[in-house]
Amino acid sequence: MDYKHIKRSRFKRGPDRRLGSSHSHSDKRVDEGDRRKLGPSWLSLFRGMDDETISESIGDFEVLTLPAGSLLLKPGDKNECVYLLLSGQLVANLDSSLNPDAAMPIRPGECIGEFSAIDGKPVSAFVIALQDARVLQVSPESFWQRLMPIPGVARNLLVSLTERMRRSNEATLDSQRKQLALQYIKKELEVAKQLQAGMLPLHRPLFPERCDIEVAGIMEPASEIGGDLFDAFFVDEHLLFFSIGDVSGHGIPAALFMARTIGLMRISALSTTRPDHLLERINNQLCEGNDANMFVTLFCGFLDVRSGELTYSNAGHHAPLLVRLSDGRRLPIPKGALVGVISGIKYSAQQVILERGDALICFTDGVTEANSEDGTEFSEDRLLALSANHADRSLEELLDIVRREVASFTNHQPLADDCTMLAMRRRLPG
Repeated sequence: MDYKHIKRSRFKRGPDRRLGSSHSHSDKRVDEGDRRKLGPSWLSLFRGMDDETISESIGDFEVLTLPAGSLLLKPGDKNECVYLLLSGQLVANLDSSLNPDAAMPIRPGECIGEFSAIDGKPVSAFVIALQDARVLQVSPESFWQRLMPIPGVARNLLVSLTERMRRSNEATLDSQRKQLALQYIKKELEVAKQLQAGMLPLHRPLFPERCDIEVAGIMEPASEIGGDLFDAFFVDEHLLFFSIGDVSGHGIPAALFMARTIGLMRISALSTTRPDHLLERINNQLCEGNDANMFVTLFCGFLDVRSGELTYSNAGHHAPLLVRLSDGRRLPIPKGALVGVISGIKYSAQQVILERGDALICFTDGVTEANSEDGTEFSEDRLLALSANHADRSLEELLDIVRREVASFTNHQPLADDCTMLAMRRRLPG
């Protein structure tokens, strides 16, 4: 036992304990103040017994006062005492966590430590005070020589043990049910992950049969399924539509909103070649029925692979990087509101010419805002320098290099946010 900060006193019979006969000792609604008026028969070990007899037997027993957070027992302890909780809150747990939802509560009046006191085996669980508690300590000599010979104590002890085992069995069954439910959810998430992966063009490289454009993408979710998205497809022989986005939040809600966004974009891209009009249409559609108040940042555009003319629009997303051989800069972007928040928003578009060999690197904040152990962000500047230094690599290699650098920068910690990139480059002649 950890005796630090534990105060000791003697169990005193108090002048008002005779009043206990006028109360219902089994009433669980009796509060701590009322218990002080009851005789010791409200304790489980002495239930239904004569208060006067019990008071004479336990009058010199020690009472331990445990501050909140202190340990009464811990696994491996050799324990020979039996304890009775007089007031406060104790829990029994397999670890030292103070989470009451993960522990078995010990109610006032109940026994503690009786298993190890009887069979002599080490304690198997932590017994922790969730709040200040008072515990009556019964030494092994007093337990076996003074209490057990009293008629009714052995019966009450068996009843207490039976109740404890029944609650333990119920907790075990509940844990098994939760485990089965968790396994089912994990299977469902795995199916959802596969479905989500099927919605994104994750095969690399994209459009390997084309000699005029190089495109590659990567999306690594922070959880089983993510809210980031990217897409790229030809609306005709020479016009490439592409997009990248980041849905608010993570998990299943973000994945569902992401799936809806991709579906709407693909339909809209086939009926308009104006990225600003496309965002306006998608924004109005996503605002309908959006009771969860979710939103998505989007950057999208149409690239004519023959002329290199790129028309693009933006809705609250990060500016892509425009990388030429050993040089790079942020692409100037128009301002635009987040998609899915307010209907009727107008967006604007800009144009730029991608020369042969130019690469456009699109990304989400899971890349640039990844933190090192000291809280430093990976940053857009670091991504820009890395992309420029490896501008001669294939886009597949470049994305893999960036991902490895981000992992090294964060000391290979689990992702705090989805990590998504989409890169495209007009190929040089030949």
